[in-house]
Amino acid sequence: MPATYIGFDLSSSGLKCLAVTADLKAIHEEAIIFDKDLPHYGVVGGVHKNDQENEVYAPVAMWIEALDLILARMKESGFDFSSVKGVSGAGQQHGSVYWSSKAENILASLDSKAPLVEQLAPEAFTHPWSPNWQDHSTQAECEQFEEAAGNAETLARITGSRAHHRFTGPQIKRFHRLRPEVYEKTARISLVSSFLCSLFLGRIAPLDISDVCGMNLWDIQGDDWDQKLLALAAESEKGGVSALTAKLGDVERNQGKNLGSISPWFVDRFGFNSECAICPFTGDNPATILALPLRPMDAIVSLGTSTTLLMSTPTYHPSVEYHLFNHPTTPGLYMFMLCYCNGALARESIRDNLNKSLGNDQSWEEFNEAALSTAIAGKAFPSDPAKIGVYFPLPENIPNVHEGTWRFNYKDGKVIQTEEGWNIPHDDVRAILESQALSMRLRSEPLLSPDPKTSGNIPQPRRLYVVGGGSKNPAIASVMAEVLGGFEGVYKLDIGSNACALGAAYYAIWALEKRDGEAFEDYVAERWDEDKQVKRIGDAYKEGVWEEYGEVLKGFRLAEEEIVRSAHN
Repeated sequence: MPATYIGFDLSSSGLKCLAVTADLKAIHEEAIIFDKDLPHYGVVGGVHKNDQENEVYAPVAMWIEALDLILARMKESGFDFSSVKGVSGAGQQHGSVYWSSKAENILASLDSKAPLVEQLAPEAFTHPWSPNWQDHSTQAECEQFEEAAGNAETLARITGSRAHHRFTGPQIKRFHRLRPEVYEKTARISLVSSFLCSLFLGRIAPLDISDVCGMNLWDIQGDDWDQKLLALAAESEKGGVSALTAKLGDVERNQGKNLGSISPWFVDRFGFNSECAICPFTGDNPATILALPLRPMDAIVSLGTSTTLLMSTPTYHPSVEYHLFNHPTTPGLYMFMLCYCNGALARESIRDNLNKSLGNDQSWEEFNEAALSTAIAGKAFPSDPAKIGVYFPLPENIPNVHEGTWRFNYKDGKVIQTEEGWNIPHDDVRAILESQALSMRLRSEPLLSPDPKTSGNIPQPRRLYVVGGGSKNPAIASVMAEVLGGFEGVYKLDIGSNACALGAAYYAIWALEKRDGEAFEDYVAERWDEDKQVKRIGDAYKEGVWEEYGEVLKGFRLAEEEIVRSAHN
């Protein structure tokens, strides 16, 4: 059997594993769904909820048991673990795991005849739960973080993001406030990614240089912990900043480093080669951009339940409205992430309204016809005002406003909230696609450097990749592409539902097989079968169209300012 490399993805709902060969071919996949495969933990969607406190959390023991189970299933299916040369992984971002002083000794002396969970839980931990990214219990702590930095903008400049409920720094501060005795007994604190890595290493692993940016504690440009923010999280605890720094441990700045050989427990129990290398594990979002050779200025738009824009950029231009992380493999690059609450649900609501008005079923046929037959911004004639619609069936965080629907006309530099001249719900179809894309264009433009290859040397993505359920709809993809641009075209990306695990497996391959100085993107691009994994579905940049949307963007900016004034959360 050829050498293989394994990538793991520890998400909220389950644990996935993907085995890949050195030429990037996936040869085995396995998945554990927590609700279905480990029902004795009583989770729903992989988590427990305490609605009274806005807490969402997961049992750490469940994750450990899932690892044992997924490897056992692979072994039963005949997978040869002796072929595995390297392992990496991805973990849901922001979650934290609290190790006891006994953890290192337990990890170093595991008995291969006994299940992992029986040996680690509860003795290796001071707290049995890990906060989930859906947790909203830290409002007071978020306010304190922004106040300590000066304001939200300054916190974003330092850490890449304003304070967020799910981020690890505010979570640690709340943990400390509610459980000071448990905090004091905690020897180490891991992120979910470094926790999973620790199990494979047989010792507590360092934090990843990309995933650490999801904590509101790391000074990205200073390349170190921010002492003021550490002091805030540590409160008045004995030892303060130095104690918390010790609990957090090292941050591995050497991307692609071989952290060491796999723990003997995996060798004896499953037949891994004793020289199998463990590489850094990163967050799930950083791992996603490793699932393809994403070049600087390429953009991925995920058109799923939420709408997400991911991009690799050399420009550090932080904002309170999006996230910037260190790139997981490439120094000097940053991962840009926009994540909207209102994605598919909003589009489907407009589709349903249209079909209802026509007496049709819930198909996309009429929606697509309306989207493609309507002129840019609903302007039948050049002298008409541009129609701008914003549709939030759920409260939105970009911008931070409550649910609602707003329609505007824009002409001569002015926006007026009105439905005059609107054919509702027909005009809503193109308007929702345009407004979702305009919001992404507005926020990503500062990170896009004009490229001489583009017509007019304009700031737009090199390539636009669309993924997720919405990418299968040609009308949705076409309108989004017209607004966002992409001078090499728009591509439908098909990397299945295992993008995080795939990215992690590619990370392991690159880390162990790259030539000296060979960039991750170059290594993967040389071996990636583009014909099988992407399909060019058209031009994204259309001369005149992109520029016309630039004018509409001015109106969208004004319309959004009006919405924020009247509907801010």
